[in-house]
Amino acid sequence: MPKPVGPYSPVVRVKDWVIVSGQVGLQDGVLVAGGLVPQLRQLFANLKHLLASEDLSLSDVAKTTVFLTDITDYEEMNKIYIEEFGDHRPARSAVAVNALPVGAVVEIEAWAKI
Repeated sequence: MPKPVGPYSPVVRVKDWVIVSGQVGLQDGVLVAGGLVPQLRQLFANLKHLLASEDLSLSDVAKTTVFLTDITDYEEMNKIYIEEFGDHRPARSAVAVNALPVGAVVEIEAWAKI
């Protein structure tokens, strides 16, 4: 399971919900190189791993929030987001932020319904 970079739980079950804290493109505790696309691929691998730890998958996700350090990455992020979620379309917010932990350029949190 990806180790958190701060004092929080990476995944929490509350009644009928599983909440996955924001995931960035960390692999073995290190941010993957190469910017948006490699970071998105890794964060989705992390997200899927955390969901699987609760016997869930991306198809169970009801809501996501996407944080981007550069809003011009929105279109490219959407391409990979669609590849990962397929025909499933959770409710979503996407916001531009000044910075993200460990120098990441993208972070995604998710709420999944049990």
